[in-house]
Parts: sequence; structure tokens; C-alpha cells
Amino acid sequence: MNSEKSMTAGENGDHANRKAWMGLLATADAKALQDLWQNYGCNPDHTWLRPPEVGGVMVQGRMGASGAPFNLGEMTVTRCALTLADGTVGHGYVQGRSKLQAETAAKVDALMQTDAAEEVHRRVLSPLQAAKHTRKMSRAAKAAATKVEFFTMVRGED
Repeated sequence: MNSEKSMTAGENGDHANRKAWMGLLATADAKALQDLWQNYGCNPDHTWLRPPEVGGVMVQGRMGASGAPFNLGEMTVTRCALTLADGTVGHGYVQGRSKLQAETAAKVDALMQTDAAEEVHRRVLSPLQAAKHTRKMSRAAKAAATKVEFFTMVRGED
């Protein structure tokens, strides 16, 4: 979900919107997320359901998107779950070993299910989405710079 409007609709419990912001948090730059979270300035009271823990997951791939799945390798992830004072549950799953990033992701997830969703989206998720888009465009530009155009010249002997 790339649109800002669809991601903020998550306070209604829409699964696709929650998947979008959780995916964004999972792959966000840890420092950028922490900076945005600190600038947001909210640190809600919470109780741990599962404190941050580091583990591994098996990543699967498919050849040609339709072939049989195969195990590509393992990836390190950190996960946690918490409950806010009002009973809202937030989950955080992030790439790597950053327990702080997983905690922040869980807090953002929980707040996105409350009345604070619009403000959290505006101050945390929108800048993360913009940074992700900038990184994607930068990679695309670098790839385009290495593109080789092949063409055939007509020799006129036909």
C-alpha cells in the first residue's frame, strides 16, 4: 500500500493497511525510525507480552515466481509484542538484531490502531515511506545508468 490515505485507514482494523505499515517498519532504516520516533515525542506506557528477542527465519524463493519453492537461506530478525495501557496490542518484527527498533515498531503498530493513528502516520510513517521511495528511485537510477541498449543496423543488402 503506497498511498497515504490507505495506510491511515488502519485504525478500522483493515488487514491490508496494517500489513503495509508493518512491512514499512520491518524494513525501515533503524536510525531513521529512531529519529522520527524521538521527534514524535510519545512513549506510551506498555506491558510486554513478549520482550524483544533475536532469532532466525528461513527465507524461501521460487524460480520464475511459479516454480517449486526452495530454501534460499536464513535471515536474522528481532520480534516483540506489547500491550498499551488501553489494551491495544502491538507487534514488531524487524530485520537484524535491533531490539530497540523492534520495540519502536511495536509501539508504532499499537498506536496506529488507536485515535493517534493520523498523527503517527504523519510524523513517523509518511517520512519513512518517503525515504523508502527515495532509496528505490536512487537504486533505479543507478541501474538505469548501466543499461546497455542493443540495436541492429540495417545493412541495405535486402
